Amino acid sequence: MDLAIDAQHLTREFTVRRRGAGRSVVRAVDDLTLRLEHGEAVGFVGANGAGKSTTIKMLTGILTPTRGEVAVLGRRPVPERRHLAREIGVVFGQRSQLWWDLPLQDSFEILGSMHRLSPGAKAARLERLVAGLDLAPFLDRPVRQLSLGQRMRGEVAAALLHSPRLVVLDEPTIGLDMISKEGLRRFLVEDRAERGTTLLLTTHDMADVERLCERIVVVSDGRTAYDGTLAGLRSSLRTPRELVLDLAEPRDALVLPGGVELLAVEAGGIRHRVRFLAEEHSAAALIAAISAQVDIADLSMAEPAIEDLVREIFARGA
Repeated sequence: MDLAIDAQHLTREFTVRRRGAGRSVVRAVDDLTLRLEHGEAVGFVGANGAGKSTTIKMLTGILTPTRGEVAVLGRRPVPERRHLAREIGVVFGQRSQLWWDLPLQDSFEILGSMHRLSPGAKAARLERLVAGLDLAPFLDRPVRQLSLGQRMRGEVAAALLHSPRLVVLDEPTIGLDMISKEGLRRFLVEDRAERGTTLLLTTHDMADVERLCERIVVVSDGRTAYDGTLAGLRSSLRTPRELVLDLAEPRDALVLPGGVELLAVEAGGIRHRVRFLAEEHSAAALIAAISAQVDIADLSMAEPAIEDLVREIFARGA
């Protein structure tokens, strides 16, 4: 099968010298397998030191694996790194690809020439990026004078300028306010839909994963702790859901099915909060059972936050 990323049994070890203790070997990535189909969007999530950055460096040809095989867009990242650079776009941590003392516009001109874009193609693509990422107010400003949020939007535009087939984004919304974050997420969704781009996203902002990705890979200690959908992650951990019910008339208590937990009765008996496992009770059946007793004026459902799910995976791994 032709895959955008096909990394199998990747291992990367480093030799570390410690004063008075000689040398020791640290394994940053340990037998990790990661496969992405073309057009897929995957959140690559883990705590600091979990092996995310090392994995990305092996995928982009910066590091050679100690063991394992990797192909990105059908190419071997290390020996074919220059060819691969024309087909991928990367925003990598705090490493900038913009020229610090030049206006942002000049960085785009230089990058367009480096990628050998025709004047027409460069102008059309840049117009789309400037509008989608709201770059116009600071295009003529030197990069060193930009705020962190403005520079991150510039970095994303620089990574997307040559319309890469694969985009790797490391913390793309860092430093952005809520409105700018939502604008960037919306643009990335639209751009992927138009171009069929493959996305690999690393972030500590779980809202990025929920908005941008169909699949999540959680890594811990250099190994895969989970690989699947967000819904599957919630199901596999058996984390409870919370149902909030506002009744038409106050009630001191409700008769709840077995396994359903009453969390609180509020507002003089109008609001009832209950918790249940989706594997044991469907929301529809639970609501029907309560509706048979009382009239429900309003209701809402709260899913477990993805941050809590990832934290639970790490806790179980520990």
